[in-house]
Amino acid sequence: MRFAPAAAALSLALAMTSSMSWAGQREPAPRAAVLITEGQAALNQGDTQGAIDAYEAALALDPGYTPIFLRLAEAARAERLQGKAIRYYREALVRDPRNLAAIAGEGEALVEKGAVEKAKGNLAKLESLCGSNCAETRMLSARIAAGPPPRVQTAEAVLPDATTPQAN
Repeated sequence: MRFAPAAAALSLALAMTSSMSWAGQREPAPRAAVLITEGQAALNQGDTQGAIDAYEAALALDPGYTPIFLRLAEAARAERLQGKAIRYYREALVRDPRNLAAIAGEGEALVEKGAVEKAKGNLAKLESLCGSNCAETRMLSARIAAGPPPRVQTAEAVLPDATTPQAN
């Protein structure tokens, strides 16, 4: 009985904390917002490294602003670094597990990497959160239907192995 007030205070604090995380998206810090805009402009011009630099600087200024991770993931995908993009999407999902853009983006990166079955898990999660008609669900569904992109064969894969004897 003597712990009842402490337990009530703790449960109230936890309820307030958890409800605040669902309250809505906040704005980024002003300087971070400028850098995010610069990064988007660089990405639109095809300067993915410039975009990554701007987004990373914005993240350093405002590490609590989750959408920066989505931007970094988008830039990583443009560089064909799907593994890195997936890591950024997962960081966004740790911060906001119901982030539809992060779930869909991770699913698309998984398809691009060739992990179609894992991407279907993301699609199922999207369908349970927002239904089959939301934009993210339709986008990921179309990407899964299109399948993974064809693999680019590198010169190293074409060259004969130095350890195998050559026929003369």
